[in-house]
Amino acid sequence: MAKYKILTPAGASFTTAGGGYDYEMEALQNMDAEIVECPATEAGFLAAARDADAVYAKGMQFTKPMIDALEKCKVISLGSVGVDSVDVTAATLRGIPVTNCPDTFIEEVADHAMMLLLATHRRAIEQDRMVRESRWKEGRPQLLQVPRLMGMTLGFISFGRVARQVAKRARAFGLHMKAYDPFIQEIVLSDYGVEPASLSEVLSTSDFVSMHVPATPEAQGMLTEKHFRQMKKTAIFINTGRGPTVDEPALIKALEEKWIAGAGLDVFQIEPPNQENPLLRMPHVILSPHNASASARFDPARKRRVGQELALVLSGRWPMSCVNPIVLPGSPLRRWQPYAMDRGPNS
Repeated sequence: MAKYKILTPAGASFTTAGGGYDYEMEALQNMDAEIVECPATEAGFLAAARDADAVYAKGMQFTKPMIDALEKCKVISLGSVGVDSVDVTAATLRGIPVTNCPDTFIEEVADHAMMLLLATHRRAIEQDRMVRESRWKEGRPQLLQVPRLMGMTLGFISFGRVARQVAKRARAFGLHMKAYDPFIQEIVLSDYGVEPASLSEVLSTSDFVSMHVPATPEAQGMLTEKHFRQMKKTAIFINTGRGPTVDEPALIKALEEKWIAGAGLDVFQIEPPNQENPLLRMPHVILSPHNASASARFDPARKRRVGQELALVLSGRWPMSCVNPIVLPGSPLRRWQPYAMDRGPNS
């Protein structure tokens, strides 16, 4: 029997390349550790949780009862940016650090956000259909109504790691930029050529509004009807963060009633969206299946990061990305110094 038991649900995860834990084990191979699978159900997890030294969280929700059943656990590690699948508060109360991958696929998400911005602005999907449907002559008249991109304004809601990389890309296109983020110092914004602004100012003055807020309880349904009413009628809304941060019926209403001009969405309130969702039939909305972070390096990079975090904590060292947001008086987690993750998810 190995010294360290790392418990993980069998089956579903992000991977499309098959099973196995070779990448995770690279950092663990000299530690007498093994990754043990359990059924991907709450009952299955509970039956195996008591003697687990660590949890590799994937494929399901990790609830308070599941976390409370962990008697020996030293760390819960996620192979994603978002941590909303784990009850982090419950883990904190048990003194268990929760780690994520806050900086592993930032470049890919930033590329995707910029792609959605450019494609919605230049009406790429509609132009493609015009060619395929023998409507060639309609293409130029449509784009003659589209403003020049240079000099337009991109507004960020939250300015974490992904938003900062989007800003680098957008600057090359000559976009003016501003951001609302009460937790980021003004000097950080200025380093990226971004102007600090209130949420109201970002909404009312931006030609593109890019959402990067993580899915925390406080951010649930953050953008509502009143916010979409503040936006320009010509504005385009981009979301590569988390779907639940937006009141989706309000977004749909804003698009249907033309309070805003269009949207580029990688995330939805319910995923996958119901086929009756009006967003699926709107011409000036570009959608992708919550895959902004995906690339050929996605699985190897995130799996290696999980292995590294597990190895660090099991060997008594600091994790690279502890996301526990609070240290309550008397909590056994007081020995850990929380590390602020990117405040934008997939953000």
